[in-house]
Amino acid sequence: MMNVRTKSYLILVLICFCSCKEKPSTTNNKTTVVGESLEVSYATGFEIARLQDKSGYQLTLKNPFPGDSSVTRYLLMNPEKNNQHTTGIDLKNDTVVSIPIDKLVATSTTHIPPLVLLRKARSLVGFPDTSYISAPEVRSLIDDGSIIDLGANESINVERTISMQPDLVMGFAVDGEQASLNQIKRAGIPVLLNGDWTENHPLGRAEWIKVFGVLLGKEKEAFQIFNQIESDYNTAKNLAKSLQKPKVMAGAAWKNTWYLPHGSSWQGQLIADAGGDYLYKNTTGSGSLAYDIETVIQSSLKVDYWIAPGQYTSYQAMEADNSSYALFEPFKKKQVYTFALNKGAGGGVLYYEEASMRPDIVLKDLIQILHPGAINHELYFFDPLAP
Repeated sequence: MMNVRTKSYLILVLICFCSCKEKPSTTNNKTTVVGESLEVSYATGFEIARLQDKSGYQLTLKNPFPGDSSVTRYLLMNPEKNNQHTTGIDLKNDTVVSIPIDKLVATSTTHIPPLVLLRKARSLVGFPDTSYISAPEVRSLIDDGSIIDLGANESINVERTISMQPDLVMGFAVDGEQASLNQIKRAGIPVLLNGDWTENHPLGRAEWIKVFGVLLGKEKEAFQIFNQIESDYNTAKNLAKSLQKPKVMAGAAWKNTWYLPHGSSWQGQLIADAGGDYLYKNTTGSGSLAYDIETVIQSSLKVDYWIAPGQYTSYQAMEADNSSYALFEPFKKKQVYTFALNKGAGGGVLYYEEASMRPDIVLKDLIQILHPGAINHELYFFDPLAP
């Protein structure tokens, strides 16, 4: 539930926009006037504003990883609509990206679902370690050679990436070390750090589809998809409000340290919105909580449900690793649920790829688990732990 690499259907609804803002962006002897801001309701890591002359957008990215306070602006220019900004851009202030992009290199499986939902999977031309990708549409492109494997993400093949001349490399960062991406950037290829994984609100992560929408020339479709996800999420959340709240624990131990989500995290928010009483609901922060096993045992023995016990897929494997697991009530009553059983053709866990873009489905899964029969839903990401 806490893996970074980690973060369908399409129903059309109305697109909404918020009030206009006027912000001049001065370039060499030219001024790009930023017009209306597109609505961003939950995400905190980006802002999008349409240029006043309709020739593109200004995309602002903030805090791409925990502890970072940087702000990066991207000028997304459509050459077909651009009559006055083709030259004179001040590269010290803006990275210029020609849109819609045709050739994208992505680096996290959470970047895959937006491409699938927007029906732009063919824009993906490279990915580090393609075995992690599960989406059937993308796997078929990998199999026919349309998508090139670029090695491990931590050491992406810089030379091969540059030789492909993509329109954009979408990366992510867990800290300030971005040597490979910096080399690619110095070669003149735009690099964008996607911070979807740092969002605390489940709908904030899903809202990053709007960034993909403006990059791929699918703004309207991206807003329509997100609006439907938001509607389905809130409908399920409202249903769970009146239900009794069973006690919930999460995570598992690794080398005598138990890692589990903060109450303020997106996982903690999902449990709360599903009508669960998460034992650590009052904790806040980024990253994971880390407790010794004895602390968790003292607080969690009598809970009702155990959600996402790390990578475990069976009770037998859990008990073999740590006999303490058998002390917990959910273990005894077989009320432990895992996402680790649901894998794609390449062995990648589906949850790590799709969950951040489909919080509505995760929420319905959790409601079905915590309140059996309260919702008409078949589990998608989660399964009961195997014997």
